[in-house]
Amino acid sequence: MDDRGGALVDLLVAGVPVALFVVITVILSAAGSALLASNRTKLHHMERLGDRRIKRLVELTAERARAVSAIRLARQVSTVALTIFATRAVLSYETDPMRLAVWAVGGILLAILLDAVPRVMVSLRPERSALMLLPAIEASSRLLEPLIGGIEKAVIAPLRLASKTPREAAWTAHEEIREAVDLLHREGGVVKADRDMVGGVLDLSELPLSDIMVHRTKMRTFDIDMPVGDLLKALIASPFTRHPLWRDEPDNIVGVLHSKELMRAVDRAGGDPAKVCVETLMTPPWFVPDTTLAADQLKAFLKRKIHLALVVDEYGEVQGLVTLEDILEEIVGDIADEQDVVVQGVRPYPDGSASVDGAVPIRDLNRVMDWRLPDDEATTIAGLVIHEARMIPDPGQSFTFHGFRFRVLRRQRNRITALKVGPVDGVFRSD
Repeated sequence: MDDRGGALVDLLVAGVPVALFVVITVILSAAGSALLASNRTKLHHMERLGDRRIKRLVELTAERARAVSAIRLARQVSTVALTIFATRAVLSYETDPMRLAVWAVGGILLAILLDAVPRVMVSLRPERSALMLLPAIEASSRLLEPLIGGIEKAVIAPLRLASKTPREAAWTAHEEIREAVDLLHREGGVVKADRDMVGGVLDLSELPLSDIMVHRTKMRTFDIDMPVGDLLKALIASPFTRHPLWRDEPDNIVGVLHSKELMRAVDRAGGDPAKVCVETLMTPPWFVPDTTLAADQLKAFLKRKIHLALVVDEYGEVQGLVTLEDILEEIVGDIADEQDVVVQGVRPYPDGSASVDGAVPIRDLNRVMDWRLPDDEATTIAGLVIHEARMIPDPGQSFTFHGFRFRVLRRQRNRITALKVGPVDGVFRSD
């Protein structure tokens, strides 16, 4: 009876620490899962609503990996202590091998439940759960983060010396936003048009004007010395409202004329174009470098309240023009109205390929077909083929790169005018 009573006392003495470490283990398991699942955007929104405790939680999520490691280390220590005290309690009360085996199986199931149940519970409302468990999160972080940091340095430094590989660069905020939106699009949470608009906004800070300008060969310019009546007819027939004017030669741009200004002047002159002086109506040309980023040019357009600029290269030669509408189209896609000239540059096929005019910009083709052809080395699809092939191919030649097959359909002198493009898998099988 005395032995039995002593064993019961030992069980009670060991049982209190067991209960304590069960609670600690559950709390730490829930805290780590809540912190890991918390969305920083939601936490920032909650912080703006006035909950000051969220600020510390947002700071912890900024170094989430280290904080979660500290919590997991604390949980492991708690689990080991729980195992020790539980084993002592069982051995002091039970000696039969079969019953000890049953206790062991029960302990394994208990360990699984102590890990799984808190994870499931906090997954329903991870941000609110993390806020409730903030004291446990902070205590683990403050106590064990220095140890975690020391372990990281002790392990990572020798590995870097041995591998001799540079540390991967951290993602920029733009890259994180782009990949997050793309993931939401693949999961069905964001439609393609919205994804393209977000991507267009992010691209403006990396996109030079040389990639979006209207090339000089497609510009509509007029001789300032032509009869005003003929100039008026040409402007009325044009789908555009602003036109560069040149003198002596097309490269010598001397001004930009708005169609309405000429029409108003002719109306004030009683309908007699001969009485109108065009030079008094035009505005000075605005020249910008072709390396200017689209985001900077957009700010300049808004600041100067001007809608058209002429793009020049490093030698001052006019390469094209860019308008406010061109930059906005990089965000929202083509802006067409009843006066626009419709250009059929991309004709999709049911097999996923497309017939493409050589002058179509790669960015526009990617937007229309939802492809990811690189546009770092070339602006147009024809330029990409020439860059990759290192030659000007003949009609009928085919090339495969970047996971796509390119077949040259037509060529005019040194220009590729038409191609068939499509993903390698499933395309060109019927050819």
